[in-house]
Amino acid sequence: MSKSTTFPKEKIKILLLEGVHPASLKLLKEHGYTDIETVSASLSESELKKKISQVHLLGIRSKTQLTKDVINSANRLLGIGAFCIGTNQIEMNAAIENGIAVFNSPFSNTRSVAELVIAHCINLMRRVIEKNDAAHRGEWLKEASGSYEVRGKTLGIIGYGHIGSQVSVLAENMGMKVIFHDVEPKLSLGNASAVKTLDELLRLSDIITLHVPGLPTTKNIINDARLAKMKKGACLINYSRGDVVDIPAVKKAIETGRLGGFAVDVFPSEPKSNKDLFVSPLQGLKNVILTPHIGGSTAEAQENIGLDVAGKLISFLETGSTTGSLSVPALSLPVQYDAHRLLHIHKNVPGVLGEINGKLSHLNVNILGQYLKTNNQIGYVVLDVDKKTSAKAMEELKKVKHTIRVRELY
Repeated sequence: MSKSTTFPKEKIKILLLEGVHPASLKLLKEHGYTDIETVSASLSESELKKKISQVHLLGIRSKTQLTKDVINSANRLLGIGAFCIGTNQIEMNAAIENGIAVFNSPFSNTRSVAELVIAHCINLMRRVIEKNDAAHRGEWLKEASGSYEVRGKTLGIIGYGHIGSQVSVLAENMGMKVIFHDVEPKLSLGNASAVKTLDELLRLSDIITLHVPGLPTTKNIINDARLAKMKKGACLINYSRGDVVDIPAVKKAIETGRLGGFAVDVFPSEPKSNKDLFVSPLQGLKNVILTPHIGGSTAEAQENIGLDVAGKLISFLETGSTTGSLSVPALSLPVQYDAHRLLHIHKNVPGVLGEINGKLSHLNVNILGQYLKTNNQIGYVVLDVDKKTSAKAMEELKKVKHTIRVRELY
């Protein structure tokens, strides 16, 4: 649902970087947003600071780095759309301090990643890449030695979230036994079973796949010590974050035969563009599959991400809803047709809501609806007030102590 906003839609400046899917552009235009600039690549910090000063909405993918300086220079920025899963490229504290709503799409490419993980289970166990490379060189490696079916093998999933659980379902359909380990209790799907410790998973699995977030606690979660606890010749897949695996340790394990194969899509350091050189210690190793961060890069996933993030940005602009926001506290809001809607973002300190209500009461403002949500740093108040409300209400809200941002929606 939407309605006309106080600030004309055609004056909302939108900048979309890194070739955001055309579906998002189409959706924005269908909702009346016409001042949209698209750029196929990421921008440097200096270029961003120049462009962003007049922008109200910014859309990026994973390569654009939104530093504190960049965000602080975005005086008019209301929302950021990360058209991807991760948001490590955004200085989130700066976005929070400036009251900028950040949205991403954490689930839209789940299936794309899960399918590729299953493909790599087969490729690694059958040593397909080695045979493919040999055939391109004119060598005919027709042999069964070292090639195995995945049926009947045990797949160990580290991190049983949206992607891990999808991999679980697909793997079972391939006839695999699935075990998983997660730091939080998770309901298993199908016949998958949880194991109590990571060491137990390492010991029992023929193939291990990682689906964990990038946190201090997950950095180098697979290292020399843990590789030594795996079955000799087991395979490893990392489609989560680049720093969760100790690359030198994996290289050593491949070279010694401790690890039978490795498929990886994410790296500690990645090229900023397709024109930059990619270098990794893993290059040239047998039965190692290196892919350029394409786990979620399918036409279907990119379209779904485009529609999902653009939809969240539109809802935020037109209703004030922050459902799915990683910075501004999440509120799901209905459209109110017989009222003015005022948005107030402030530091989360005692007394702000009381001061807001006191100032509106002094102006005899009739509040028809009030919504409040806070996080550790900021609070978000949405006020639906009578249409007869004086324009002075906005000016009074701006004077409230600890105010970060005030906006009249309609």
